[in-house]
Amino acid sequence: MDDRPLRIAFASYRGNMKCGGQGVYLWFLARELAALGHRVDVVVGPPYPDPMPFARELHRLQNEQFWGKWFARDRPAFVAGGPPLRLLSPLNFYELGASWFGFLPEPFAFSVRAFRCLAARAAAGRAWDLVHDVQCLGWGMLALRALGLPVVSTIHHPLTVDRRASFVRDRDFREAIGTAAFHPVGMQAFVARHIERVLTSSEVSARTISQDFGVPHSRIRNVWNGLDTSLFRPLPDVERGDRELLCVGRATDPTKGVRPLLEALAQLPDDVTLTLVDDAGTLNPAWGWARRLGVAERVAITGRVSTDELVRLYNRAALVVVPSHFEGFGLPAVEGMACGAAVVSTRAGALDEVVRAAGGGILVPPGSPAALAAAIGELLAQPERRRDLGARGREGVVARFSWREIARATVDAYREVLAERGRPAWLERP
Repeated sequence: MDDRPLRIAFASYRGNMKCGGQGVYLWFLARELAALGHRVDVVVGPPYPDPMPFARELHRLQNEQFWGKWFARDRPAFVAGGPPLRLLSPLNFYELGASWFGFLPEPFAFSVRAFRCLAARAAAGRAWDLVHDVQCLGWGMLALRALGLPVVSTIHHPLTVDRRASFVRDRDFREAIGTAAFHPVGMQAFVARHIERVLTSSEVSARTISQDFGVPHSRIRNVWNGLDTSLFRPLPDVERGDRELLCVGRATDPTKGVRPLLEALAQLPDDVTLTLVDDAGTLNPAWGWARRLGVAERVAITGRVSTDELVRLYNRAALVVVPSHFEGFGLPAVEGMACGAAVVSTRAGALDEVVRAAGGGILVPPGSPAALAAAIGELLAQPERRRDLGARGREGVVARFSWREIARATVDAYREVLAERGRPAWLERP
């Protein structure tokens, strides 16, 4: 197989690590690819990533972020902050109207801007072997294919999963209509079916993408997801507790299983406590659930924490508990194992395969507080087993989920796409 360095153009409609998993994925994968000797250019929308000195070029594409203003219910801000005529440019006007009525315009609008940017750079002499789209799947990606550029896209899980979870939260028919209109499922599914390859982070996500988006399984590759194992690591100066549970998950998201975990806590001895990394505001439903179950004094909700503090929490916990009803990957389980913590997890979604691959936890059926309580109680009574699981989990995460390993697997997928094309890369220029 050809082993020459590749030229990769990344496109991500949001780039900052704090805006979601796509920002983390973009930054670390691009860094590792560059470290392996490949040449990386990045086209990205706001919020923008941290500095990326490893990229040859970084193009920050501007937009008015109307959707964020709509989400904050700050509609007067739609027209503030610049010359009013800027709102009449076609893409700005589209985003303004779509956001005003509760649609998500970013993927489509960014894809058009990314196409314009990359087409202009190509005309100026820049060349790439392929474009790697990060969860955008807008129509502009197909325009890049029309230029002759192969396109691969990362989908951690299809947008249909988020839509189903939103339907569960909806309180009336009007909210359900809003959910159906908000998610651009049709566009993303069509684009996914017409690009060269879809990369995902678990076998269960691959099956869900194939089922919900209609992508043939033969064009989906599971390359896992990565973790910075030099950051998420055991800390010798932090003493691990004996009775503290840690859960990282939003109580407002029913797929995270926070309520069954609190019900499990109520079945455990009174000296067992739970730290929940979630919004600590009074509107968090976990407070009400904990009071009704009589465990409120045993629950601490941290609010937003820094990454360094999160690592310390993982190192302090006796057990990391992942009670989810679905996960496309299960990052808290992997983070916990990387920090040397034993994990109790449900078998939901990808958690079964991820926890088994690393080897640092035990698995229970989803949605069963009794099963959670039994597994937690069993491990709390066995400190030696917890230490053994923690050590095995750390070793397994480094071997299977470090960003260097994910980058190598991703390059294999790239080369597979290029080999299938059977011709030189587009625009063979340096």
